[in-house]
Amino acid sequence: MNTVKFSSNLTMRFFSITFLAAMLLATLLGCAATSKTESTGEYIDDSVITASVKAAILDHKELKVTEVNVETFKGIVQLSGFVSSQSDINAAVDLARNVKGVKSVKNDMHVK
Repeated sequence: MNTVKFSSNLTMRFFSITFLAAMLLATLLGCAATSKTESTGEYIDDSVITASVKAAILDHKELKVTEVNVETFKGIVQLSGFVSSQSDINAAVDLARNVKGVKSVKNDMHVK
């Protein structure tokens, strides 16, 4: 009888450990990034970059934050929208480039 109990307990432990290992692997793979998606950490980093760029634009005297749309993906900032002058475009691009964590800036802004 003891042999059967031992074997049953061992089998239950094996299946439990296997199940937990499978769940851990699935969780880790779910947070991984691909070329078209971001990991959880990258998403948070990009959110911080976007907020920082918007704050820099808001602090600028001549730029209107409502005219400039800011999106970030894997550290690459994309600016879009319609502004009053080319100097506004240049200022927004310079502000974005100087934010910590920005790898590059794509400029899709246009003069009204």
